[in-house]
Amino acid sequence: MMKSMTGFGRASSSSETRDYTVEIRSVNGRYFDCSVRLPRDLFPLEERVRSYIRDKSQSRGKIDVTVSFSRRAGVSNGRAIDVAFVSEYLESLYRLRDEFGLPDDITVTKVAQEPGVFLTGDGESDPDAEWNAILPALSEACRVHSAMRESEGKKIDDDLRAKLSFVSGCVDEIASRSDENVRSFRERFEGRLRQILSDDRITPDENRILTECAIYADRVAIDEEIVRLRSHITAFSEIAGENAPSGKKLDFLMQEMNREINTVGSKCADAGIARTVVTVKNELEKIREQIQNIE
Repeated sequence: MMKSMTGFGRASSSSETRDYTVEIRSVNGRYFDCSVRLPRDLFPLEERVRSYIRDKSQSRGKIDVTVSFSRRAGVSNGRAIDVAFVSEYLESLYRLRDEFGLPDDITVTKVAQEPGVFLTGDGESDPDAEWNAILPALSEACRVHSAMRESEGKKIDDDLRAKLSFVSGCVDEIASRSDENVRSFRERFEGRLRQILSDDRITPDENRILTECAIYADRVAIDEEIVRLRSHITAFSEIAGENAPSGKKLDFLMQEMNREINTVGSKCADAGIARTVVTVKNELEKIREQIQNIE
C-alpha cells in the first residue's frame, strides 16, 4: 500500500500532574530526517521518540515531532528561579549590549520569557515515567499521522495507475506502428539500394542486398525496448501493491522506463511514433514527480 510522505497527526495523554500533547508533521525527503522538539524536562527522551517514529511511523521523509505539556488544574507549579542559568543569561545580554552599543531594554518581563529561567520544582524527572506518560499520545499521533498518509497515498496510487494505463496504451500504439514502419523502411531502403546499383550499372548481389536490408531493419527495430517497457509497467504495478515503502524502487524503475523510451525515440524516424514518444516522456515525467511524494 502506498503512503505519502506528507501528513499530520496530533494526540494527547495525561499523567497525575501533567497533560501532554504530541504533534507530528512530515513532508517529502530523500532520507529519514526526524527533528524532535521537547520541553527541557523531557530532553532525555529525544532519542526514544526519534527511534519510535522510525520504527512505528515513517522510514523516509522530513519529520518534525513536537511534545509539549501543561500542568493539570489544581497542581502547584512550585516554580523556582534557576539562578545559575539567569546569571549566565544576563551576563551574555550585558556583553551583547556593551560590545555592540545596543539600547538597554533588559527588563524582568523579557528575562522571565526566556525558557529555562524557572525550574518546575518537581525535582529530577524520571525518564521512564515520563516516557510511559507520553507514549499513549505518541502512539495515537502516529496512528492519525499514518492514516492521513495512507489516504493521500491512495489518491496518488489512483493517479499513478491512471497515468500508467495511458502510457501502456501509448506503448501498444508505438509497437503497432513500428511493425509497419520497419516494413516500410526496409522496402524504401531496398528500392534506394537497387536504384544506386542500377545507376552505376552494377549487377546486384541478391544475398548481399537481403543482408544489408536485414541489418538496417534490425537497427530501427524496437522490439526489445517495447518488451522491456511492458515489463517495467507490470513491475510498477506489482511494486506499487507491496505492503512496504516503494518510493525508491519506483523512482529507479522510472529511470529505466525513461531510458527505454528515449532509445525508441532515437531509433524511429516516423513522425507519428515521435509524437507518441514525446507524449509518453511527458507522462513519465508527471509520474516521476508524483513518486517523489511516496515513502
